[in-house]
Amino acid sequence: MIVNIINPAFKEGEPIPPRYSCEDVDISPPINWDQSDLSVPAEGSIAIICDDPDAPGGTWVHWVIFNLPPETRTLPEMVMPREEQENGALQGVNSWGAIGYRGPCPPSGTHRYYFKIYALDTKLDLPSGITKDELLNAMEGHVLDEGQVMGTYTRK
Repeated sequence: MIVNIINPAFKEGEPIPPRYSCEDVDISPPINWDQSDLSVPAEGSIAIICDDPDAPGGTWVHWVIFNLPPETRTLPEMVMPREEQENGALQGVNSWGAIGYRGPCPPSGTHRYYFKIYALDTKLDLPSGITKDELLNAMEGHVLDEGQVMGTYTRK
C-alpha cells in the first residue's frame, strides 16, 4: 500500500512555492495524507523526512519529524522549529545542524525535494535532535506503509 500525500502547496513534480524556501519566509509547507486503506495501530506513529538528493555534496536533509500520533492526517503550514511539538511529535536535525524544517536553497540549477512519509507500527524510543540516518535505522522493520511527494525548486 502507499500513503497518498495530498499537498495543498504543490503537486507531484511541480515547483515548490518560494514561501517555503530560503528566498522567502522559509516555513514548512502544509502536508495532508490519506491512509484510508490502512489503520495505524494505537501504539504506532507517523514519521516524515524531507531531503534533496541533488545537493552537490550528497543528499541534503531539510526536515526530520517523527512520533506524530497515529491518527494524524495533516501537518499545518509552519511547524515550529521546536524539539517537541504540542502533539508529542519530535523533530530531528537537518543538514544545517538545526532542529526543524529548512526549505529549498539550491546553490544552482533545479533540485528535487522529496517529502517522504512513513506509517509505523510503533512509537520510536528516540530523543529529539536525531539525524535522518538514525531515524531510518530505528524505523527498520516497523514501516507499515509509506508514500512521498516530490517538488522542485530553482533559486531566482
